[in-house]
Amino acid sequence: MTPLRQLFRSATVVLLAGAVGVLTGVVAPAAEAAGVAPKTIPALRNWTGSSGSFTFTAGTRIVRNTADAAALAGDSATFAEDLGALSGHAPRQVTGTAASAHPGDIFLSLGSTDHDLGSEGYALAITDRINITARTEGGVFEGTRTVLQLLHQSFAVPRGRARDWPSYPERGLMVDAGRKYFTPAWLAAEVKELAYLKLNVLHLHLSDNLGFRIESSRHPEIVSPDHLTKQQVTALIALAARYHITVIPEIDMPGHLDTVLAAHPDLKLTGRDGTVNNGFIDLSNAAAYPLLKDLITEYLPLFPAPYWHIGADEYITDYANYPQLLTYARAHYGANATAKDTYYGFVNWADDIVRAGGKTTRMWNDGIRSGDGTITPDRDITVEFWYDYGLSPQQLVDAGHTVANDSYSPTYYVLGGPKPDTTWGYESWTPNTFQGGQTLTDPSRNRGSLIHVWADNPAAETETQIAAGLRDPLRMLAQQVWGSPKLVPTWSAFTGVIGAVGHNPDWPVTAQPGNLAFGRPTTASSTETAAFPATDATDGDYGTRWSSAHTDDEWIQVDLGRPRPVDRVKLSWEAAYGTGYEIQTSTDGTAWTTVYRTTTGDGGTDEVTGLSATARYVRLQGTARATGYGYSLYEMEVYSTATSGAA
Repeated sequence: MTPLRQLFRSATVVLLAGAVGVLTGVVAPAAEAAGVAPKTIPALRNWTGSSGSFTFTAGTRIVRNTADAAALAGDSATFAEDLGALSGHAPRQVTGTAASAHPGDIFLSLGSTDHDLGSEGYALAITDRINITARTEGGVFEGTRTVLQLLHQSFAVPRGRARDWPSYPERGLMVDAGRKYFTPAWLAAEVKELAYLKLNVLHLHLSDNLGFRIESSRHPEIVSPDHLTKQQVTALIALAARYHITVIPEIDMPGHLDTVLAAHPDLKLTGRDGTVNNGFIDLSNAAAYPLLKDLITEYLPLFPAPYWHIGADEYITDYANYPQLLTYARAHYGANATAKDTYYGFVNWADDIVRAGGKTTRMWNDGIRSGDGTITPDRDITVEFWYDYGLSPQQLVDAGHTVANDSYSPTYYVLGGPKPDTTWGYESWTPNTFQGGQTLTDPSRNRGSLIHVWADNPAAETETQIAAGLRDPLRMLAQQVWGSPKLVPTWSAFTGVIGAVGHNPDWPVTAQPGNLAFGRPTTASSTETAAFPATDATDGDYGTRWSSAHTDDEWIQVDLGRPRPVDRVKLSWEAAYGTGYEIQTSTDGTAWTTVYRTTTGDGGTDEVTGLSATARYVRLQGTARATGYGYSLYEMEVYSTATSGAA
């Protein structure tokens, strides 16, 4: 239960007792009330503030415009469910007109004539009620995500007006579910997290050299023991649709087929030097094509997305070692054909199948080069540019393709390996900056960008660690690809926005119930790097951490929101722990009282019990480090027996 949920529960009890059903003690931040744009990720494109605030209460309703009641029924239900997860009380859903909405209500409507809003934009008016209007259901949904983020920070939201829309149509996450098995629960949690950040694509890379991770009725022999069933995939797609997320599938071919070819060894590509390629299918073998066609057509109806990704990356480069490919090309594409034409021919053959299924083909860019074949990939194929091999993004566009910027830097998150440079990504990179510093003259030919989780070392990180590691890269991407003016210019400052916005209301947390520090504003004397901000010590996630500068006199403190009884503090240390530290409390953030002191800390988990304090602020003050590094905490949790589970 988040602190906001806990506060709402208390307010509901008051309401049921006959008192005013407003969450008292919750006020809009002064700076925001004065007209500064509120903290959201991505930032609002346009904001005009005014005085006062809207207050979310136990009586708040979601009112759908009568004329749009049917169209917005699903989004209203999803919004109500999310608000219930946030507050502990799902608002009542009704239909009516704007005039029928009461103070404290949230009104949803279609019919905006503002063409700037496009298919995902919305207009937001916050007075004593909230009005979200858009041209499409998708736009209304994005508006509800903004309201969720504002209510996560406070049930009193600053008044003002906003217009907001994205610069790029595709924004999201790719998951290498081929090399590593990801559970349906993990994928479902990421769907809600993507939507919370106004990201709208989940690309599932379902096969690779270490696994084929989706049920197959036509070829059960190729399926890995740990895999997604079609029923699980259908459920995930349904959830994604509720959250306006498009699920794009990928079965990688003609390379990266190790798992498939282990069951069909006769189709492995063998070189003239006797080299057997375990992951490359022999495109000169006629028996390869029925198998590859099955791997496309079995799944085309399962995924309603308008795209199908064939992979087509990292196939052979030494074509001279495979004379059978040259023989095949000349037999099928003419006497002047090259061995590489066998690859290009495969790409167009697969594209024909995908187009016959009513979808658009996508592929990675590295196989498309200049002057190495007599035929070229069909112009209708969307090319995902991940590295500066072969044709440039501009050359691909000039050849008729639409492209997507999936550049290695700053979008690749490799398990046990390189991670996105979020500082550079936030401060310098733009979605129109492709790998190698290349750009497009017409950015409208760029679909957008995703963060890419590659499981080259599948055991290197757990699902929990991956989810924690994705927090910052996804937020960097969300801001950059939405393309609105930034709230703050530096990554260091943006980490404060990340802490304020937090996770989606249904995000799984590992901290104990009753933790008063969970999700509360947290500051520190220093951070080792921007990757380890103070907010990571109170995010309820044991996979993230705060790390300080490398000195003894460092501190971290949390604001509980109001004075609370405090009798227990739990510290979960990383390897860089404190042998000496103090627990200090304050009611005003200025005068501090030491309630616990030790000089014999031994790391691990410290349960500091028997405290007797009333505090709004709780501080860990370091006095001696155990290592040459600073202090590093996975979590700092604060508890009160008097209010545990009810506060």
